Amino acid sequence: MRITLLCIGKTDDTHLKEMIEKFQQRLKHYIHFQLVTLPDVKNAKHLSNEEQKAKEAAMIEKQLSPSDQLVLLDEHGKEYRSVEFAGYLNKLMVGSTQHVIFVVGGPYGFDKSIYQRANNKMSLSRMTFSHQMVRLFFTEQLYRAFTILKREPYHHE
Repeated sequence: MRITLLCIGKTDDTHLKEMIEKFQQRLKHYIHFQLVTLPDVKNAKHLSNEEQKAKEAAMIEKQLSPSDQLVLLDEHGKEYRSVEFAGYLNKLMVGSTQHVIFVVGGPYGFDKSIYQRANNKMSLSRMTFSHQMVRLFFTEQLYRAFTILKREPYHHE
């Protein structure tokens, strides 16, 4: 199985970049993982929220193939404990899922077309985090999930 974290807009904070890269390196021991950054929508100041979401949706859709499992990181999605998230990933792997794409949307969320295409929605918390922080939190939780599945001593419960 391959896992992609698809994000709108780049991470400016060098400390966050370094921490994300640390977990990306660690993940190489478990799974093929990549973080794909799509550019911010140009001239967004002159677009309505809906127009911006539609343009972001077009960029996201170009990254998808029909067989991909699409999971939106969305405030209204299902919340998982770390062990539950590990179980969810294991279920996907056992089910022969080839590619899972987790998506961090733009500042206004996702277009209706992306919600319709999604296989699942997941929330990292009921709190709101910056899109840059979400990348770090998700990458760390993904690493944690694989250490749980391998019964390695990273996660304590």
